Amino acid sequence: MVYLINRVQKDRRIEKKKLVNTAAVKECHYDNKLLGIRHMIIFLLFLATVVSYATRVSISVTILAMTKENDYGYEVFDWEQSTRDTILSSFFWGYIVLQIPAGMFVGRFGARLLILLSMAMTGLVNLILPYAAVKGGWQAVCACRIVMGLFQGLLYPSLHGLVGQWAPADERSRMGTFVYSGAQLGTIIEMVVAGVLCDGSWGWPAVFYVAGVTCVAWSLLWWVLGASSPSASRWISKEEMKYIESSAGSHDLNEKKKMPTPWKGIWTSLPFWSILLAHSGQSLGFWTLLTEMPSYMDKVLGVDIKSNGLLSALPYVAMYVLSFVFSWCAELMVNKKICSLGTTRKIFNTIAFWGPAAALLVLSYIPAGHLPLAVAMLTVTVGLNGAHYFGFLISHIDLSPNFASTLMGITNGCGNIFSILAPLSVSLVVKDETSAADWRKVFFISIAFYFLANLFFLLFMSDRVQPWNEPQQKTTAVEDGVEKSKEANSTKMEKTGEHKF
Repeated sequence: MVYLINRVQKDRRIEKKKLVNTAAVKECHYDNKLLGIRHMIIFLLFLATVVSYATRVSISVTILAMTKENDYGYEVFDWEQSTRDTILSSFFWGYIVLQIPAGMFVGRFGARLLILLSMAMTGLVNLILPYAAVKGGWQAVCACRIVMGLFQGLLYPSLHGLVGQWAPADERSRMGTFVYSGAQLGTIIEMVVAGVLCDGSWGWPAVFYVAGVTCVAWSLLWWVLGASSPSASRWISKEEMKYIESSAGSHDLNEKKKMPTPWKGIWTSLPFWSILLAHSGQSLGFWTLLTEMPSYMDKVLGVDIKSNGLLSALPYVAMYVLSFVFSWCAELMVNKKICSLGTTRKIFNTIAFWGPAAALLVLSYIPAGHLPLAVAMLTVTVGLNGAHYFGFLISHIDLSPNFASTLMGITNGCGNIFSILAPLSVSLVVKDETSAADWRKVFFISIAFYFLANLFFLLFMSDRVQPWNEPQQKTTAVEDGVEKSKEANSTKMEKTGEHKF
């Protein structure tokens, strides 16, 4: 009897909350089709992703120019392959350090200052890197890349928190895709621009100067226009703020209570481990291609530095375009109830992992001298990887809306340990830089990780909110910008179609 009374009371509270939210949306009389401050914030976050990824990958092309003779008198460094691979991996030594603390900080205090610090320090490091390289050699370059990685480790947990705060539920899929696809666009731009700058009179130092100035410019814009939540913005209208808060559930951060992180529940959860291993496999495979593709094209395919930048960008153009195609398909499949959310996650994660694994297998046996075919297979490999946005990457929110940023910090931090191993594995495996057979071993390592990581994901991933998502006592969600009672979460577990991307 007590159970039935409690259940009736819960149902009434849920219905009351739905009526209040619906009334709030109607009361604000806001046309959600209009461009608003939320779109400006999302666009700034997109630019942050573009610029930050451009600074990450710039060294992949620039390091070749730094070790080749030029006609303009710029410094040339005599670095062996092992030294170059150490430089390429050094970014991730710092990148993994602050992932988990950043996720916890964002959940409690917001992300405005954290993302500002991340971008401003990235710009400063890039501005001093050319001078450091000339005066301190490869050790100074590694130091700069480590510091840059340290501060960029704050970025992804900040993005996760800000998207949750600013994206209304019915716009979250499109906004999330737009923000995170900036990684591919930044890679495309940098591959092309870095190659052109290195090949021209500006020389390789210009790559770092342009990156530094761009980061500083973004930081100034964010300082003026950015905010952790709609209620903290001085530019937003009351109508738009009410619309976002009613739909996304974002609230003033000062009103939020800190929830204890359920560490035991997280680390003993097989669905969480499936995301962690998927993130690790993705990091190894993707960053092996990203950091080593210019070297592979230069040493094995014999492509000059300018063409290298252009051809290296093609796979990321495919990934950028396909990410929007996959986004539309995934949203259609869930909203039309063609597949459940969990099945959709697994389908697109399989496309993102086993598709590139098959393409890499073909690539490893392409005869030498078949440049167009090799570039085509690399394009397929990287392009299909764009489906991972709708596989493991946003599954954190499925498992635990309350601790999504913390989970992202853990998986991104642990996963990027494998990003460190990516270029280092090349220096261990590739003895002859011009040997296609040696590079084939590198591809086999990536294939194995792609296959095994996705297999574990298929077996153990769940789209249900986990029991450890709930606090010991009634409180509000901290991290994905959505205030949810325990009863509301229970309702969503029963209605898979109501999950939002």
